[in-house]
Amino acid sequence: MTTARTSFARRSFRGVAVAAIAGAGIALAPAPASAAVGGPTGTALAAAPTVAAAPAAAASGAAQTAVNTALAQVGDRYVYGATGPNSFDCSGLTSFSYKAAGISLPRTSKAQSTFGTPVSKANLQPGDLVFFYSPVSHVAMYIGNGQIVHALNSSKPVQVMKLDSMPSYSGARRVA
Repeated sequence: MTTARTSFARRSFRGVAVAAIAGAGIALAPAPASAAVGGPTGTALAAAPTVAAAPAAAASGAAQTAVNTALAQVGDRYVYGATGPNSFDCSGLTSFSYKAAGISLPRTSKAQSTFGTPVSKANLQPGDLVFFYSPVSHVAMYIGNGQIVHALNSSKPVQVMKLDSMPSYSGARRVA
């Protein structure tokens, strides 16, 4: 392994083992439940435990690489404006993940919300970008099985959550 940030990375954070193996799925140990989470501006949301990731296989190699890369960042710090490799904001995480797949995304969540092809919530596939709030101010990556990986705010590291635990879903885009 040449770097801890490749799609073949294996990292462990707070009891969560992340094994990102391109095309072969990703196995994770159970994650501990967390307390209440905050929105992008730090406002309190209903309690939503961090969940053990149960990703599905992506439809394309680029999307799988992006999912694997995003999952390999679980546990990294949230820092507003950060684009990696050790800390991220929401759009920094998605940009970093797709860059590993050879795809350049716009820098902000609002700009990313106009990139790629619109997709309905019912037709989400792993690697799709999902957006929240109006106007759009947060982006996450869908990983399958009703789950997202994202950098939510400074009180939480990069984490996996249930898609439906986030308020104000505003749409999704497929970029690969």
